[in-house]
Amino acid sequence: MTAAPTSGLDPARIEAVLTLFKDAGHAFVNPPILQPADVFLDLTGEDIRRRLYLTQGSDGTDLCLRPDFTIPVCRQHVASGGANLPAAYCYNGPVFRQRPDGLGEIPQLGAESLGRTDTAQADADLLALSVRALDAFGVSNTHIRIGDETLFAAVLAGLGLPSVWQRRLRDLFGETDKLMAAIDRMAGGSSTDDDSRDVRLGFLSALEGADPEAAHAVVEDLLSIAGISAVGGRTPSEIADRFLEQAALASAGRGHEMAAASLRAYLALKADGAEAVPSLRAFSSTHGLDLADPIAAFEHRLAALDAKGIAPSSLSFAAEFGRRLDYYSGFVFEIHSATGETSGPLVGGGRYDRLLTLLGAGANVPGIGFSMWLDRIAAHTGTDS
Repeated sequence: MTAAPTSGLDPARIEAVLTLFKDAGHAFVNPPILQPADVFLDLTGEDIRRRLYLTQGSDGTDLCLRPDFTIPVCRQHVASGGANLPAAYCYNGPVFRQRPDGLGEIPQLGAESLGRTDTAQADADLLALSVRALDAFGVSNTHIRIGDETLFAAVLAGLGLPSVWQRRLRDLFGETDKLMAAIDRMAGGSSTDDDSRDVRLGFLSALEGADPEAAHAVVEDLLSIAGISAVGGRTPSEIADRFLEQAALASAGRGHEMAAASLRAYLALKADGAEAVPSLRAFSSTHGLDLADPIAAFEHRLAALDAKGIAPSSLSFAAEFGRRLDYYSGFVFEIHSATGETSGPLVGGGRYDRLLTLLGAGANVPGIGFSMWLDRIAAHTGTDS
């Protein structure tokens, strides 16, 4: 029996959903709970990094309790040789993230699809599969939110911003408050803490133009002298990288007011799926940006979803919407309670086309998957059935 008894849901229903996944071609896997910490520190983003449960192996290796399933499933695929593609997997078990209240052991169930090149159809298949899984749990009265980092990246590229600004803004996609603050800074706005900012920029000015390896060594030495081994899950080397990025941002300058205005206008776009394409085309025309290819891909996905019985008009598109995991690279989605009685998504997923390459795959392997939050689903249904 693979069901997790801590979810508050009937194990028979969980087994029925796993059978649904298996019938759709997803093989069940159960990756180890203990995972190498550095992989998650590098690839999951700030929100997950600060919530890891960290420990050490007997050989001094930094380990963590798995905070999600996508990376462990993909690591297991790569370790197995990764030759058989496309491949599809499903899973059921706990993930571990520190929470300000409540237990940090979170029951999840989900599915991953790797190596499919029919991108729009794969996106539609996985979102439709998650909807069918919710139906099997007896979940109704939900709404589906979608976003697309590919569109945001195309807007950044079309605005002609320095590459370091493009990289920084894309890294913040999905964290709207931080993203808007960075856009304000890029446009020439002042920091909320001018004194500390002046000190910081003085240090960055000293790094600017220096040999990267020498500058990196200086920052690491300063941290070592101060006795700092890690900050917020970042190693001294990663902190040094961040300082050098900040120096590059200072070098790239500010005052990109027109680009900032275009970005603010883009991030303000909201529409249902049926109106999203006209809204995107109107934006691209108004701001003189060539977004024809990513808009066509977006439209193709909507058509594939429609063919699966998910009407575009039932979807909620927000240009600012991205999921707070660094490995997502394109289409993302969440399914929420329409009543708002359950906080957080019932289902969250998206596309991660760079992840397997970063984990050591010998070639680019496209991927998309989703996770279901079983404790939230139990709360949403209001029963233990």
